[in-house]
Amino acid sequence: MKILYSITLALGLLTTAAQAEPVKAGDLTIDTPWLRATPNGAKVAGGYVRITNTGTAPDTLTGAAVPFAKSSDIHSMSMEGGVMKMAPVSDGLTIKPGETVELKPGGYHLMFEGLTGSPKAGETVSGTLSFRRAGAVPVTFSVAPIGASAPGGPHQHQHQH
Repeated sequence: MKILYSITLALGLLTTAAQAEPVKAGDLTIDTPWLRATPNGAKVAGGYVRITNTGTAPDTLTGAAVPFAKSSDIHSMSMEGGVMKMAPVSDGLTIKPGETVELKPGGYHLMFEGLTGSPKAGETVSGTLSFRRAGAVPVTFSVAPIGASAPGGPHQHQHQH
């Protein structure tokens, strides 16, 4: 019973964190920022978010920061000849007017590097997203389990790497 309660509590925390109110920054709506938990000693962590531009001018995501990472990059992932390739997006990720861009596993994502701590599932982490026009925008990342493909909910897929 105690284990079932703990699992229910953990899933409730993830669902609550995943359903946090979107953040508005000028013409941008920032929705569902989340990170994957990392094992102790990991040097990198992946971050994800959905950004919608309701304005008439583009804006560009240029970076992100969390307290336990020395640096971050925006990365793309693609399949070429059956090989997964990952590369930094050096000029930032542009969100055009009327467009929604989703950073998610297997696609564009934030790569937090030089970790000095390990985010744990169920926690929330204060961070910042940086944009050319909107500037520095404070966000709260929810932390999903290691290997999660989504921040929470009934269809969450988990596996260990």
